Order: sequence, then structure tokens, then C-alpha cells
Amino acid sequence: MARVAEFGLEKAFSVECFPHRLNEVNSGSRPGQYALLKMPLYNSKRRSTGTALPKFSSSVNQKSNVSVVSGMWRTISAVAAPIAPTLNDPSYREKLAEEYGFTQIGDPVPPNVTLKNVIDSFPPEVFEIDNVKAWRTVVISIVSYVAGLFMISKAPWYLLPLAWAWTGTAITGFFVIGHRCAHKSFSNNKLIEDIVGTLAFLPLIYPYEPWRVKHDRHHAKTNMLVEDTAWHPVVKEEYDEFPPYLQLALKLAMGPLRCWASIGHWLGWHFQLSNFRPSEQNRVKISLACVFAFRAIGWPLIIYKTGIVGWVKFGLMPWLGYHFWMSTFTMVHHTAPHIPFKDVKNWNSAQAQLGGTVHCDYPRWIEVLCHDISVHIPHHISQKIPSYNLRLANESLRKKTGDNI
Repeated sequence: MARVAEFGLEKAFSVECFPHRLNEVNSGSRPGQYALLKMPLYNSKRRSTGTALPKFSSSVNQKSNVSVVSGMWRTISAVAAPIAPTLNDPSYREKLAEEYGFTQIGDPVPPNVTLKNVIDSFPPEVFEIDNVKAWRTVVISIVSYVAGLFMISKAPWYLLPLAWAWTGTAITGFFVIGHRCAHKSFSNNKLIEDIVGTLAFLPLIYPYEPWRVKHDRHHAKTNMLVEDTAWHPVVKEEYDEFPPYLQLALKLAMGPLRCWASIGHWLGWHFQLSNFRPSEQNRVKISLACVFAFRAIGWPLIIYKTGIVGWVKFGLMPWLGYHFWMSTFTMVHHTAPHIPFKDVKNWNSAQAQLGGTVHCDYPRWIEVLCHDISVHIPHHISQKIPSYNLRLANESLRKKTGDNI
């Protein structure tokens, strides 16, 4: 006979994270009990002279093995796994918050709450566009960027990392300005928004229109398995089909290099016309032409004036600083062990935007240079809120739905 050991998990997980992976989970279990997890995707027969591991379609690490007597055939169909307490348990949420470094993990958003309910709770003034405040953010970004370039030009070699950190943070502010233009919350003049957004993205070598199209999809399908264009789990079946070099690249991008993983997103999503519908391609071509023209003129000019070393100092290093923040902000916004990614059948917009988005406080100088991009929950409730009104909107959320954020 086969001896089946208890199957432990390094981290207990919420079943809803992997709804399409499990055939059946015993319901009504209390914390500390075990559930029977059946595996429809892998019901494999194995001939073994030692130990066989059941294949799970999740990234959860497997502690124990399923032992198979030498020379015997055995169908592996189920294992025992511990049931985690649900997020409805306040003491469990408090424990998770302490373990993961959160000040609060909110109570799950009730299924009857809609996104419109939350939007309607905001005071009307959070949606008002103020041209003076909008252009003030542009001035802040330009002045801080120019100051950064000046620091790079004057700094001794041992202070260059500080100058690069400042300048990379400053040009992240350009991204936030373009981001607001893409959401039509920068100006009441849509042509001005498209022009400002395109220009703001040029120092980042980012095509504005392709990014806008893909980013709209992120907002429409936040934390939806497969469909979200931002950070999301890689499905095991898909990972297993990757060639070895791509598996290694993914491990590096999701591991030690994750602070610059947005470079891969930048390359993979934005420069191929085939990624866009025919109705989108004309505007995409204009954005791509602007980026290529900027690079064709700007890079040779920098190299001519300062050499390759100057291009690295004034161009490449601040750009890498920007991608550090791009990767960090976007990962922190929606990625945490308690935040589930759901398939389309189980996905709920209010739960994803309100309960699946994280507010994170950074040093104040970073929040100023990056125009409060870290105040992210109200932005995911409504993209029409200008960046300078996000704190007011966040205070409104705390008063009315504070238990759920």
C-alpha cells in the first residue's frame, strides 16, 4: 500500500486565490484543521523506487512528500493541507498585519458593496481640476529634474549615487504627470493632456499611447488572474512550458532583480503593434514615432557633448532610478500575501479596487517629487481624482470605509 503523509504548507493560503485549481475543499473547518485538496489537473500514476511529489498548480512550497512503496503503482488524487483562518477574523488580520509589516489589513469588502457606492461617497470637490495646482506639479518635476542634472554634473564620484537617486525620483514625477493625463484628470482640455502626457513620457523612453491603453486594462481588471497587466502570479502550467532561459529570467525578475522588473514590462508590452487593436494603432504609431525621434536626436547629442560616460551618468542611471520606483510602486500597490488574484468568475470590482489596493507611506520628499502616487486606494476607486486631491479623497475613505482598507 501507499503511505500518504500529512501535507504541510509553508504559508497557509486562501482558497479563493486559486479557485480554478481546486476541485473540492472541505468547508466549515476551523483554524488548525485540515482540508482535502483534490487535484484535477494532475491525477498521475507514477512508478517509483523512492518518493513522489504531487504536482500542485500553485507556487506554494511543499514541505512533506507523498511516499510510494517501491515497485507499486498508485494514483495520487488528494492530500491533506491546513486551513487558514479567514480574513473575517479580526485577530487573524491583526496577526497578518504584524507579520507582513502593515499598520492595518482591512475587513473584507462585503459582496453587496459596488464601486459606484464608494465613488458616490466622495465629496464633489475631490474631482475638481485646478489648473494652477496641475501646472505646479509640472514645475516641481522640471525644477527637481534640472537640479538633479546639476548635482550629477558637480558631484564627485562618491556622491553620484545620491545625485542619481534624486534625479531618478524626480523623473518619476514626469511619469505621474503623464499618468494623470492618461486618466484625463490633468486638464479640461484633452489635446493639452495628450501633448503634456507625450512630452512627460519622453525622458523615460516610454510611448504614451501604448502605455495608456495597457494601463486602462489594469484598472478595468485589477488583480484578475491572467488579465491584469501589472504584477500577477505566473500560472504553473505556463511556466513549465517556458524554455529554461525564460524560467531563469522570470526567477531573477521576480527575485533579486524585481526592483527593475518594470524594464521587462516596458519592453514586452509597448513596442509591438500586434499588441493593439487596429482602431488603436494610429495613435500608437504617433507615440512610437515621438519616442524614436527623441532617442534618435537626444542620445547622439548627449554622447557628442559628454561621451558615453556622460550618457551613462546623465541618462542611463537616472532612468534606472525611475524603473526602481516604477517597479516598487506598482508591486506594493496590489501585491501582498493576503490580497487574492481571482479568476473572472469570482472577481468583484469593489473588492479588487478597495480591498486589493495598498496605501503605503514613503518619506515626504519622495511623495512630493512623485506627486502622491503612493496614495493609491482612492485612485483605484476613481481615476478622475487629480493627484493633488488624493489625500482629501483618502481621508474621506478612512472616515466612511476605513475598516475595509
